[in-house]
Amino acid sequence: MLLREIAHARAGDKGDVSNIALIAYNPADYALLARLVTAQRVKQHFAGIVTGAVLRYELPALGALNFVLHGALGGGVTRSLALDAHGKSLGSALLAMALEDPR
Repeated sequence: MLLREIAHARAGDKGDVSNIALIAYNPADYALLARLVTAQRVKQHFAGIVTGAVLRYELPALGALNFVLHGALGGGVTRSLALDAHGKSLGSALLAMALEDPR
């Protein structure tokens, strides 16, 4: 199962930091997201792209996880030569993560 089957994402940026909100479509799937989508797993998923720490914040009342990816944007919008210097595509890339289907 791909992450996009149970969640959607929104991404933002500030300097060289990307912020990805991962939101369960169904609140009942939040526990599954919290168990399977760890900061370490996100860091591994973005190996070669994210050079700094990945922090995870839990928002159970919203059925969401928020990931802060440091060193994710090649120095930031004004310094990066990346095609997506804002990191908007990182949200979509996260949704391509394969998850073990517990059903």
